[in-house]
Amino acid sequence: MTSHFTRAALLLGCAAIAFPAAAEAPAEQGPDLIPEAGAIMETQGEDILVTGDILYSSAINAVKTPTPIIDIPQSLSITTDEEIIDRGFDALEDIVLYTPGVNQSQGEGHRDAIVFRGVRSTADFYVDGVRDDVQYYRGLYNLEQVEILRGPNALLFGRGGTGGVLNRVTKKGVIGDQFIGYLGSIDTFGAFTGQVDLNLTTGESSALRINAAYENLNNHRDFFDGDRIGINPTFRAELGPDTIIDVSYEYANHDRFIDRGIPSQNGVPAEQLEDITFGDQEDNFLDFEAHVLRATIQHGFSENIKGNLTVSYGDYDKVYSNLFPVSFDPTTNVVGLDGYIDTTQRENFIVSGNLIGDFETGSIKHTILIGGEYIDTVNNNDRFNAFFDQTQDDVEFFTAQRPITISNGVGVNASGNATVNTFSDLNDDTEADVEVFSIYIQDEIEVTDWLNLVIGGRYDSFDITVDNIETFIETGTTDITSRRDSDFSPRLGVILKPQENISIYGSFSESFLPRSGEQFADLPDDPATPDDDTLDPNTFENLELGLKWDFMDSFSFTAAIFEIQQSSPQEAAPIIDPVSGLVIDANAGELFVVDSEVRGIEASLQGNITDRWFVSAGYSYLEGDQVATSDTVVNGIAIAQGEENGLRLRELPEHTFYLWSTYQVTDRFGIGGGFTYQDESFADTGNNVTLPDFIRFDASAYYDVSDNVRLQVNIENLFDEDYFPNAHTANNLTVGAPLNAQFTVTGRF
Repeated sequence: MTSHFTRAALLLGCAAIAFPAAAEAPAEQGPDLIPEAGAIMETQGEDILVTGDILYSSAINAVKTPTPIIDIPQSLSITTDEEIIDRGFDALEDIVLYTPGVNQSQGEGHRDAIVFRGVRSTADFYVDGVRDDVQYYRGLYNLEQVEILRGPNALLFGRGGTGGVLNRVTKKGVIGDQFIGYLGSIDTFGAFTGQVDLNLTTGESSALRINAAYENLNNHRDFFDGDRIGINPTFRAELGPDTIIDVSYEYANHDRFIDRGIPSQNGVPAEQLEDITFGDQEDNFLDFEAHVLRATIQHGFSENIKGNLTVSYGDYDKVYSNLFPVSFDPTTNVVGLDGYIDTTQRENFIVSGNLIGDFETGSIKHTILIGGEYIDTVNNNDRFNAFFDQTQDDVEFFTAQRPITISNGVGVNASGNATVNTFSDLNDDTEADVEVFSIYIQDEIEVTDWLNLVIGGRYDSFDITVDNIETFIETGTTDITSRRDSDFSPRLGVILKPQENISIYGSFSESFLPRSGEQFADLPDDPATPDDDTLDPNTFENLELGLKWDFMDSFSFTAAIFEIQQSSPQEAAPIIDPVSGLVIDANAGELFVVDSEVRGIEASLQGNITDRWFVSAGYSYLEGDQVATSDTVVNGIAIAQGEENGLRLRELPEHTFYLWSTYQVTDRFGIGGGFTYQDESFADTGNNVTLPDFIRFDASAYYDVSDNVRLQVNIENLFDEDYFPNAHTANNLTVGAPLNAQFTVTGRF
């Protein structure tokens, strides 16, 4: 830890030395004129007018350059802090449910997991543009906005990011202002939340802002409880007319019961079991603690050249323990429970910098982005499987009743015998060191008033070493695997603007994902090359065509059609006779490549119909087929290795649609309502279990007691629909919450 802090201090010192003189030189535009995220810039002579929606590099958000949304050649959605509060959102999954082209996966009850355009991820998360790839539930208490970008993202974010990324923009100190914002809420399950947003002026050119939150967790499921604490002080200072520094620390502590849902029956959720929580009443838990330090310096070298540098250090400690259903026999009413306990310790050290410049070559305007990133990650992970004394295995069988008869490892199995579980069967124990170096360049070219181009590329060097300690424990021999992957990710975008308020765009990008996966637990073997026993990365090609149309002053329409192609090296699996179950051909040592494809359409409409009436709607159509990883037989039809096997990608609903509308009835009273629809999808890769389609209606109302106090109620699942929104496996199906209401008071003074 000391070495990371030392490097952080040195880099910040170098940054301060690099920007000294300019901090003293006067400039026409100081930091106080740099718009925050959520503002649009219109040029009027020498002046800059802030009027609407823009993603700004000075806010260190996702696109990194001062580009109006209409000129960004990809789909994106922004949820502001006001919307988060007004809609009663308390988790990222709430935002995702009302975003086209993405949907939430279960995340095993201990982490955010999002399916971006059919590509699932637990690591394509960012905070202020910096990678945030640890598996946990992210809070919303300290956010200015949440940005979800779909489509080609490799140039700005590197590995992964194939279907999309989610970036959280945190609140910063406001210089020259003092205020206290607060929020208190309680829902009909008994959960309650308190939040404070305190901004203090600490001088003529500095401010301290403290965001803090406490959440007491509860819901409709037995045994579920928990607490979440978040504290995020951040200090902002103007070091001169052209230089701003932000320094922040965030502490996160999260404890909760882990619930992995219910099993399936005859290819659908076993709905008669929806009131039963399958797990150990005491040993299903998550403990998570994080300390994150971040410092960013922004500097204007001239009117046309700006730069920023961010140094981030995070220390994460996590343990989660769980039993979960793996089988269910409705004839005997017996469920099989498996389980494990998993610990992760991770340190992330990240340095990320960008230089943004505007210049002209003749009549052609350029916005150049040059950036680099360095990541040093140390990750320790171990897992112990459950071990039941009766079965001498990691699976035990219990009667499916409420409650399940096991607590603190001691229970009674379906045969009526006492059984004891100990998490003592070592499954894996690894230490991984990851070092990533990246450089990228992008040019946004305004060729004419009606034609813009985006051209760029990114080079990534990904170096990983994994020490398999489990092998040493079991055999006494060292098992260290390492691999270095270097890849170039190009990006090309074309934007046609027949009118200032219309853009028609096309975008192409390539990206890659190393085979160490998202959490660096292991490297897959390549039997053909025993001296270099890891597989090449997955590679992706992403193509998107779209339209953006601001057809009214405050109303916009966007639409996109896209295709994602994936190539994945695979170890050859043996050919199995479907009747006898015998191995026909082991294919020892052979490798092959799987190509798969996801295609889809997205559309969204958002804006004010009148001064009092706001509407937001979105639709997505997604399709994607799996490819056979070995010669096999599916439904009596022989499928050759590498061919489409007729199976759909899991958790890929064909149709999703949402609608939300608010109406300001009087100057102080307003109402809102809408629904979200999700088509049926498969819970597993074998397409054996279907998550039924569902439609959920939500509603809200608020009353402004004064200019500084608001009372509101948010109702979820207004018509008490039974639904199963997501899954982790065929027997881990999430039970959606019934009708519930959240009562909130917010204010600021």
